[in-house]
Amino acid sequence: RSVPIIVLVQVFIGIILALQMAPTLSDYGQLDKVANVIGVAVFRELGPLISAVVLSGFAGASIAAEIGSMVESEEIKALRAHGLNPVNFLVVPRVLASVFMMVCLAVISDVVGVLGGFGTSAFVLGIDPQLYLQNTQEAVVVKDFLTGLVKAGVFGLLISLIACRLGLRASGGSEGVGRATTETVVYSIVGLIGMDCVFTATFYILGW
Repeated sequence: RSVPIIVLVQVFIGIILALQMAPTLSDYGQLDKVANVIGVAVFRELGPLISAVVLSGFAGASIAAEIGSMVESEEIKALRAHGLNPVNFLVVPRVLASVFMMVCLAVISDVVGVLGGFGTSAFVLGIDPQLYLQNTQEAVVVKDFLTGLVKAGVFGLLISLIACRLGLRASGGSEGVGRATTETVVYSIVGLIGMDCVFTATFYILGW
């Protein structure tokens, strides 16, 4: 369910970046370098980050609400009574699924973001399509793609851990479940931006 929203948002991101960068780059006679900016920005930052924000609203909130409801209906106690560890039975599968799907969503997001910029550059800014693709290939190297995927995996881990933790701590009936769901989205977004800042600073220091 996250895919259509991510596709729509990333198309808009690609269009916005192209239109925002065009006047400045045009002043320096480097209009075709729009492709370079969009490629690096999407693959390293905006692809994984935007995907993670969307996923926190879909999967994160859903996980927190589901586990919170199980806590309130005493299903967690029932699992323990049957000798099942709730963490192994409920948390681990959701964490693994979130990490894996976050990486997949980041790949989709990268491609769509670049295509959004490509369409705007070709049909609005008048940049030669082949030149756009060539500049993108020159600007985006393997480490740009891989660092984005690393971020995506960690973002998925962060979202799922926050959601599971708050879901397991839910109390106070339906109001508590609603509060856990809201807090999951808020804490996830703040955590994602903070983690992205840490990653960016680390990669800058390492020269990546």
